[in-house]
Amino acid sequence: MTQFLADENVPGPVVAALRDAGVDVAWIAESHPGADDEQVLTLAVSNRRVLVTFDRDFGEMVFRRGHGASCGIILFRTRLRSPIHVCSFVRSVLNEPVQWTDAFSVAEPGRIRSVPLPR
Repeated sequence: MTQFLADENVPGPVVAALRDAGVDVAWIAESHPGADDEQVLTLAVSNRRVLVTFDRDFGEMVFRRGHGASCGIILFRTRLRSPIHVCSFVRSVLNEPVQWTDAFSVAEPGRIRSVPLPR
């Protein structure tokens, strides 16, 4: 079963909803509040957890600056409307039969794009 690490920008109700659904998700806001992006990525890799985030900077870190991210990254691109909408969207994406590890995935309403992470 895939394990996830939610970035600090993932709302608490989303993390709670994922946990209620049986998803193994750790949350930076609980374990390392205030960690910068490099620390977050390092934690995801060292703990073998797929990073879940709303922060586009991780794509830049991996593809332009060459930071390793074999753990996998899922960038959610949706309007942060009601917590119920965001929870539903994130849960539906994580239930898709996608190989999250070793990929940078962008999840938008109606589609998921994945590309292999650079080695």
